[in-house]
Amino acid sequence: HIHFIALVLPREKTVLTIHDLRILYFRRGLRRFVLKKLFFDLPIKKLKYVTAISEATKNEILRHTKCDAAKIRVIENPLQEHFYNQTRKKFNLQCPTILQIGTSPNKNLSNVIKALKGINCRLRIIGKIDNETLAALTENQIFFENAVNLNDLEIRNEYEKADIVTFCSTYEGFGLPIVEAQAMQSPVITSNLSPMKEVAGEGAVLIEPEDITSIRNGISNIINNESLRRDLIKKGIINVKRFESSYIAGLYEELYGEILDKIR
Repeated sequence: HIHFIALVLPREKTVLTIHDLRILYFRRGLRRFVLKKLFFDLPIKKLKYVTAISEATKNEILRHTKCDAAKIRVIENPLQEHFYNQTRKKFNLQCPTILQIGTSPNKNLSNVIKALKGINCRLRIIGKIDNETLAALTENQIFFENAVNLNDLEIRNEYEKADIVTFCSTYEGFGLPIVEAQAMQSPVITSNLSPMKEVAGEGAVLIEPEDITSIRNGISNIINNESLRRDLIKKGIINVKRFESSYIAGLYEELYGEILDKIR
């Protein structure tokens, strides 16, 4: 959140990477106006080079700033090297562990909880949960566990122990947990919205995030269909290749090379 630093950096040699514009959706009035100017309008107007982590984020930038589309290049997020798993644990049919990464409103945990009512499972929630969420978990009789402030290795271990990963967000700039879960050979359920559906490729069950029945059916299909699980894992492993850190670094190297050539 230091986009405004671009205002004092050289136009021809600075690259601004924008992950999302979510801040514009929960600010109002004068505060939103000032943040929009400092974080997006003025830096983007000044700089020659901007990268966005998804086509969806690029489209948001264009919609909100009306800038020249030619100055925005899409370079997706890389997968960290430790998020790879060579083997897959046996799926727990009796009581599968469902991993939910994130608890902010856009992560749509409330609908996931409602969708799980009556499904014998363990919901593993990573992130702080408030009293409203606790009440929903109790009301829907969900067996759950909660963890916060995990480091990268601990997050990796969560994927390794999970039977299913849910990422049914209503809004994302990218959706890296989708790729992390695929690399760890976990079946994934995510939203049929951009950019999640593009990030997931063919390696996830896509659901309508505002439709509790859609989420429930997606989870039930994975639990009850072994061939679907195998297919999701296989396609997920193929999908993550386009997010390898060496490939993403190469795209930035190419951009930096172009900048240096023009400066010289």
